[in-house]
Amino acid sequence: MTSTMTRTTIEEEVAHRSGAMRTIRRGLSLSPELRRGLPGTIGLALLATAGKVIIPIVIQQVLDNGVRDTGVDMTFVIQMTLIALGAVAVTAAATGWMHLRLAKVSETALSGLRVRAFRHIHDLSMLHQASEQRGALVARVTSDVDQISRFMQWAGLMIIVNFGQAIMAIVVMAVYSIPLALTVVASIPLITLTVRWFQTRLEKAYLIVREKIGRMLATLAEVVVGAPVIRAYGIEESVREKLGNAIEDHRSSAVRAGGFSASFSGVGELLSSIVIAAVFVVGTILAVNGSETIGTVVAFLFLVQLFIQPIQTFGEAVNEAQTAVAGWRRVLDVLDIAPDVADPGPNGIDLPHAPLGVEFTGVSFRYPKTGETAQQASGTVALRSLDVTIEPETRVAVVGETGSGKTTFAKLLTRLMDPSEGSVKVGGVEISNVRFRSLRDRVVMVPQEGTLFRGTIADNVLMGRPEATRQELRDTFHRLGLDDWLNELTAGIDTQVGERGSALSVGERQLVTLVRAAISDPELLVLDEATSAVDPATEVRISRALNQLTAGRTVVTIAHRLSTAEAADRVLVFDQAELVQDGSHAQLVEQGGTYGRLYASWQRGTST
Repeated sequence: MTSTMTRTTIEEEVAHRSGAMRTIRRGLSLSPELRRGLPGTIGLALLATAGKVIIPIVIQQVLDNGVRDTGVDMTFVIQMTLIALGAVAVTAAATGWMHLRLAKVSETALSGLRVRAFRHIHDLSMLHQASEQRGALVARVTSDVDQISRFMQWAGLMIIVNFGQAIMAIVVMAVYSIPLALTVVASIPLITLTVRWFQTRLEKAYLIVREKIGRMLATLAEVVVGAPVIRAYGIEESVREKLGNAIEDHRSSAVRAGGFSASFSGVGELLSSIVIAAVFVVGTILAVNGSETIGTVVAFLFLVQLFIQPIQTFGEAVNEAQTAVAGWRRVLDVLDIAPDVADPGPNGIDLPHAPLGVEFTGVSFRYPKTGETAQQASGTVALRSLDVTIEPETRVAVVGETGSGKTTFAKLLTRLMDPSEGSVKVGGVEISNVRFRSLRDRVVMVPQEGTLFRGTIADNVLMGRPEATRQELRDTFHRLGLDDWLNELTAGIDTQVGERGSALSVGERQLVTLVRAAISDPELLVLDEATSAVDPATEVRISRALNQLTAGRTVVTIAHRLSTAEAADRVLVFDQAELVQDGSHAQLVEQGGTYGRLYASWQRGTST
């Protein structure tokens, strides 16, 4: 049922989208290197095809002028043979140069397209990225671009060469014999209709294949990343079944597309045989009547072969072309997504190097439903009519139950998302007017999970300020009181963290992310407090590092442990997307309400 619905949706999408040529033109407009190199490549392709057409002409000349009643004119035959060899040499050189040229140009252009797509994905809001399957996004800028590369270097060339070959063959045929040329031309409407019929179905079939590949990669990524959880809960069988279904969906769609391609190749063979038979019959009749020479008829059969040979290979070329066009469309689909959180760029404002205050005025946020933009969002209300001001150098704890709106508040504050309504100001500046580079330097968010990248501890910390020296890096560890921990590591700051920080414990990953935040020296720090339990020694280190990191800064902490709220200057309490309480810990405990209930529940949990 799902597969049928998917296929129907994709077919409707194909019906309303622009054709393959428009997609290719759009892709070329985004790859200027290809546009600049294309005329020269086409010129070499035409030169390569010209050499092939000379061979039938040489054969005609030898049969009609080199073979006489008195014998064979060997001088003439040798001359024609040398001309043929020269044509073959030129054809080979042009073909080799053409392939080398296109390989270099296409890889340069497509690497630029891949980089552009990756950068665009990074420009999309966290909201949009969360709504997409990570594996599908990765597939769009890896395997889809690879398909385009294969097309440009093989099928694209084949189409150009075959088209030029067919045109030149028709021109020479028209010069030799109008009746025989008309015999071949008469087959063009049938060939065109057949190609168009198969092309439409191949386009739909290979778009489905690309979609299935994206889903398969997304499922595979989840299985690999979630392997520890899968083993822990003993759900290997259900996960294998899910992955098997994704693989089977891809296999069945690929087999279906391959079936169309194979049918196309078979029909091409049949059409070519019909055209050759027709030319042979008409040529024989004309030769018997004396209207054409034997050499012309024989040369014509070679020319017909040059004309219909593209039909025999066109199925495979169209196979690659449709796959590439489907992949190109998917890459363009990513590039067509307008970032709902846009960088104002050179026209933006830089935040001052001073403790920053925050002001939310009439801020509301709704999550968009499927197909909606952030501006059209009509889904769940995550934040409603929020008015709050945070003074510089204030330590604020944000508390509330799951789904209350506290995480949305933090994402709006760091501009990972923009509000549906209202205004967010940082340092007195509308946050949408602040350049991304300045915002990321002056406002830093430390997420709940200490996300690290493959490399050393130094590599990960320096992401906070790449220009920092190793001495500045060591000074930052010292300032946060983490020298003792660093000395315990065998390689110190050059210790490898492993994939996603797997070589370090949860607490150690948190320490690295705190140092990364500290070295960037932000004026506003947003902390999503970790909920994972760590050993006592690491917890002491984290607390000590946090005390040093937050000193003299404006700090907003998404507090999961109310001991953090106890130590804050101010507590913001969220409930059902609204700010329901605002004050110090002591004041809110005295008031009771939502905070009093949360605090009492937390005390009972810590006392057991």
